[in-house]
Amino acid sequence: METLAAGPAVLAFDVGGTTVKAEVLGPELEVWATGSTGTPRGPAVVDAVAFLAGELLAELSEVQLSKVGAVGLALPGIVDTASGTSVYAANLGLRDEPLADPVSRRLGLPVRLCHDVTAAAEAERRSGAARAVVDPLVVVIGTGIAAVSYVHGQRVAGSSGQAGELGHVVVRPGGPVCGCGARGCLEAVSSAAAVARAYRARTGRAVSGAHEVVALLGQDPHADEVWAEATSALADGLLMATALLAPGAIVLGGGLAQAGPALVDPVTGLMKQRATAVTVPPLLLAAHGTRAGVVGAGLVARDAAGHEVASAEGSA
Repeated sequence: METLAAGPAVLAFDVGGTTVKAEVLGPELEVWATGSTGTPRGPAVVDAVAFLAGELLAELSEVQLSKVGAVGLALPGIVDTASGTSVYAANLGLRDEPLADPVSRRLGLPVRLCHDVTAAAEAERRSGAARAVVDPLVVVIGTGIAAVSYVHGQRVAGSSGQAGELGHVVVRPGGPVCGCGARGCLEAVSSAAAVARAYRARTGRAVSGAHEVVALLGQDPHADEVWAEATSALADGLLMATALLAPGAIVLGGGLAQAGPALVDPVTGLMKQRATAVTVPPLLLAAHGTRAGVVGAGLVARDAAGHEVASAEGSA
């Protein structure tokens, strides 16, 4: 089990499709300041990050401000962490857009980009629900579904760096059309967006998100049916992942995981009913909840700052 040592204070951002969440995290990951703002499309995301950073830094004492040494920026889509570029983020309107350098120039601090799901998984592995788990699988279920797996403590990135696209495993052939163009992907049935979409299609009633469907469980048969379909497909997707990876535990995070036992209990039960040649691992809820992306971005920034300090000391 990894021991999480103290590090420099950092600015950490989780840039989502609708909201930019940010926190200033102290040396022990304690929250010094927190805030959010709407997510603009395109390069204007740099302005949103800089604006939010200014608001948060203004809340700090002079002593705290002097300890802020780096910035972590978590983004969805395809991220080139080495160059600090958003290669493609459909929901943000970004393609081949350098972000680390522009943000760094605006804030006067080193900036490290990371993928949002990878960041969330690192937060859970190093300081959350997966901290004591050997080879965990962290699955984030929000607008989409993605996963990060670890083997011998190392993240499995794959040759393309995109290992873990669990949301695009087909679990219901011929099922709903996914954003990727295929039919029956796990993401098209079991994501938070899919749950809300399925309920609207079934009832004609508008809901703002999956949380409203969860609130209707046991009261509205349509909500029960939609939830049963989503949890059944999720159980099948997680069984496939279990057969391939044999994780020590599966940690469920993202917005849909806020359903708690209403999600974990039926999925666990269905996995155990359907399992044949595999052992069903424990299903755990993410300890950091919807903060996981921010905490992970902070950890990535701390790691980068520590590496740069070590490199400078080594070359002195």
